[in-house]
Parts: sequence; C-alpha cells; structure tokens
Amino acid sequence: MSADLTGGLSADDFKEAFRHHPAGVVVLTAEAGTGPVALTASSVFSVSADPALIVFSIGNQASAAETFATAETIVLHMLLDAQLPLAKLCSTHGVDRFADTSMWSRLETGEPYFLNVPARIRGRVISRTPAGSSTIYLVHALEAEISEDCATVKPLVYYNRSWHALDAQSQIN
Repeated sequence: MSADLTGGLSADDFKEAFRHHPAGVVVLTAEAGTGPVALTASSVFSVSADPALIVFSIGNQASAAETFATAETIVLHMLLDAQLPLAKLCSTHGVDRFADTSMWSRLETGEPYFLNVPARIRGRVISRTPAGSSTIYLVHALEAEISEDCATVKPLVYYNRSWHALDAQSQIN
C-alpha cells in the first residue's frame, strides 16, 4: 500500500528549511558501459558500519541518472575545501567532467575515480528505491582508500546554498 503524499510542506518551504542544514560534499562516479559519469552530491550518509552501508539520492533529472540507474558499482569521493573546483565541475550541467585526463583514472575493477581526494570508497549498489523526483541508492562499501593526512584536512560542506570549509576553529566543544 502506498502512502498518501498529497498536501504537506511546499517544495519552496522544504528547500528553505534544508538550506539551513549543512551537509558534507562528495563526488560520485560510475560507469555502465557508455562512458564515465560524475556528479556532486550532499545527500550522502552512512547507515551501518557492520555491514558497511551508505545511502545517497540522485535526482532523476540529473544528467548522470541513467548511468547510476544501471551501474553495479560506484565510487564515492569525499572532498576537501581545496577541491571546490572539482565539486563545481561535477555539478555543472553540460560539461565533460572527464575531459582533463590528468584528474582521473580507473580502478583495477574499471570504475572511474578522481585523484587526490582524502577518502574514496568503492561500493556495490544493492538497492534502488524511487522517491518522488529522486532515487535512493543503498550501497555496500567494499573497499576504501584513505589518505594519511585525512584527519588534518578541511572538509568541504554545503550550507545555505554556498560552499564552506570546516577546520579546528569551527569546533565548538
């Protein structure tokens, strides 16, 4: 039985409320036989450590949505403030995100990935769930590469429709 989703909060009010909820920024990449795709996302979170599960959503109108809908695996890239150009590149409509071949490579398993990120996770998509104008992906994390200086970097976050960096001065406890 499906839920009644009529009425409720307007899209504008919903967006305004979530504009005040900071979110980490990642780039997701995938390949499904038609070339690599990438997109920037902030709707990503961990669900479970054992087994290691990740959830994210992708708008069905995204240019990479078709590839993600059929890709068996994905690569999630956690970004630093210095990687704002990569976040912007992967969120810009109509550009070739893989034109600069010095920025990316392929894993031994074939997935495209961007170089020089503080942490990267390769995962297998285990479910896709339609949700309004988006699809929710549940991913089993298979392997990670984490840089040695990961604890000392400034992560990139998205808040109130703009990019920010977290650092030691942002800690309040």
